[in-house]
Amino acid sequence: MDFAKTLIFWYLKNKRELPWRQKKDPYHIWLSEIILQQTRIEQGLPYYLKFINAYPNVFELASAPLEHVLKNWQGLGYYSRARNLHTAAKYIVEELDGVFPLNYKGLKELKGVGDYTASAIASICYHEPVAVVDGNVYRVLARYFKIDTPINSTAGIREFKALARELLDRENPGDHNQSIMEFGAIQCKPQQPLCDTCPFSGSCLALKTGKIKDLPVKLKKAKVKKRYFNYLVFLSEENKTILEQREGRGIWEGLFQFPLLETKDLLKPEEIFNDSRFLEMAGKEVREITLFNESPVIHKLSHQHLYTRFWLIEKKELDGEGIPAQQLKEYPVPVLIANFLKEYDFTY
Repeated sequence: MDFAKTLIFWYLKNKRELPWRQKKDPYHIWLSEIILQQTRIEQGLPYYLKFINAYPNVFELASAPLEHVLKNWQGLGYYSRARNLHTAAKYIVEELDGVFPLNYKGLKELKGVGDYTASAIASICYHEPVAVVDGNVYRVLARYFKIDTPINSTAGIREFKALARELLDRENPGDHNQSIMEFGAIQCKPQQPLCDTCPFSGSCLALKTGKIKDLPVKLKKAKVKKRYFNYLVFLSEENKTILEQREGRGIWEGLFQFPLLETKDLLKPEEIFNDSRFLEMAGKEVREITLFNESPVIHKLSHQHLYTRFWLIEKKELDGEGIPAQQLKEYPVPVLIANFLKEYDFTY
């Protein structure tokens, strides 16, 4: 069986109609690939359409304020992708006169573009014979060839990349790469793959040996860290509050949040008065402090779980200017704060 030809034949019959497949435009392909990193198509498609509407070309994206880009990204997570997207757009406009790099090597120089994304754009848009390897590709190859090398090990990354190159249809690399990714997404799925209708069912080694559920193999992740966040939601008589912009290279860089107290465990109501940051922020004339959610909201990130509670702090007036509550919706915020704003309903 010719693996590549069988794959492309399956693709031409079964591929989903997606907007970025309508034309081989590097801006559209790049945007879709960055949005769909670590994101399902069902979740990412509305964001893709939102971005294309807001920024129809790389010039519009480059000229947009970063906060505007982060606001449109809000809810997708992994905000470094949005920051890298914006940085790369500015580089393309300012250094390359708005012209995308025309090969894999040049694409790799863009901020946030790694081997997979560069391979996808170069093969689809420029017909360059470079193989993609993403989660879907790992799964298809691991099952078909019954490879138990961990896909997140150095040896596994090297082995699967070499195999993907060997199998690549060099005359039709764009369709080949889209075929194997699409095949992994809708046929050779992580759970309940459609083996009964699979064109490779007669030659798939994992299916023959009953190893479908065991492959691909991944090394165990590091232990998940627990963090305890306490957001101070100041409320004044004139319906103003306080937001701060996160700095540094940690999670949610550049997004806005209520003043934060991070503690080693769940904070007891009486303990908040012993915290120096609270005392500095609260000042005098605190009228009432109410714990909005007794049970913490658990926000799960890849290597950490955030146990989050919101403290409502009522004052006659705030030190400094504050932000009118009706303007909060204009700021890019982490999704857990966006959810709080909707639930509390003092802005939306």
